[in-house]
This record gives sequence, structure tokens and C-alpha cells, in this order.
Amino acid sequence: MDIFFNTFLVLLGAIFSVLNPIGAIPFFVGLTQDYNKSERSRVSLMTAVNVCIILLISFFLGEYVLKFFGITISALRIAGGILIASSGFGLLNANPKKRKGISKEVEEDLQTRNSIALTPLAMPMLAGPGSISLLIAFYQDHSSTIDIAASSLAIVVVSFLIFLILRSAHYLAKYLGASGIVAISRIVGFLTVAIGIQYIISAVLAIIRGI
Repeated sequence: MDIFFNTFLVLLGAIFSVLNPIGAIPFFVGLTQDYNKSERSRVSLMTAVNVCIILLISFFLGEYVLKFFGITISALRIAGGILIASSGFGLLNANPKKRKGISKEVEEDLQTRNSIALTPLAMPMLAGPGSISLLIAFYQDHSSTIDIAASSLAIVVVSFLIFLILRSAHYLAKYLGASGIVAISRIVGFLTVAIGIQYIISAVLAIIRGI
């Protein structure tokens, strides 16, 4: 059970830091300002479900994508580490008015889109390249039955937390304020940078040992 909970807590903290649902609160509030309470709850639920599906697919099928393209796990860790660290630096310089992954064209498309749960909320705002590469690399080192069960539970729990946070986004935005959200995002950003750098270090050490 110790292995199960250790794996669960490590991945839970890593995914939550990389996804940073707290930082998505201002975007969610802005995108759903004309929605009623039930519509916001529905979008929150669908976003969480979409994130869960994307992360589970990445976790279980990611290694086959690597094999198909001939990408080594060390290369993935370095690339993923750079992406994760870059995302963390972005959070350290958090700007609540800047919408991650949303271009001007996408914003215009949102005006006529019936559902925003998949894009841009689930992807790329929450489940982006950083979290996907993190899960693919994590699976390589944690492929036992216990680890897979713990990892799957961590993904489901993170998705549930996303649902709760987004469902309460309008209340949290008023309670925390822009400065509070930025402060939390910067703390999470620091942890995210550390995770990214650790992945790069692990990849470099693996390459050195293989020489």
C-alpha cells in the first residue's frame, strides 16, 4: 500500500501543478460570464471528463506513439521537461488577462461555438503538451499493476478537482481576486519549473549512464 500511495501522491501533485486549474479560473469566468449556473456546472463537468479522457489516453497509449515515431524516452523527457519548465516560467510571470493557448482567431470562434468544454478549456488550456509528455514519461518508470492503478486514480482525482474548481470558479474569482489567483499561480509555477528541470536532469543522467 505504501507504493500505491506514494505513486498516487507524486503523480497527483505533479499533474495538478502542471495543469494548474487555479490559473484557469479567470479564463473560465470570462468564457462563461453569460451562462447560468446549470450551464456552468455542465461545462465544468464536461471539461473535467474531457481532461480525464485525454490524460488517460496519453498515459496508456503514449508509449506506442513513441515507438511508432522512433522517439526515445530520454528525448521525450528532455522535450517534456523543457515544455513543463516553460509552462512554469509562464505561470511565474502570470497575467490573468492573457489566455493560454487562445489566439485572436480562436477567441472569435468562441463567439459562435456551442461548447467550450473540449477546446479551449480541456485542451490546450488544461491538458496540454506538458501534461501529456509528463504522463508518457511517468508510465515508463511506473508500469506495474499497482503503479498503473495508483496513476489512474490520480488522474481521476485531478479531473474531479478540476470539476470542483471550475464549478466554483465565479465564487473563487470574487473571493481570491486577481492578485490571489496570480499569487497561487506563481507558487504552482515554481513547483512546475522544478518538475520540468528534474525531468531534464533525469534524462541527461540516463544518457550518461548509457554511454
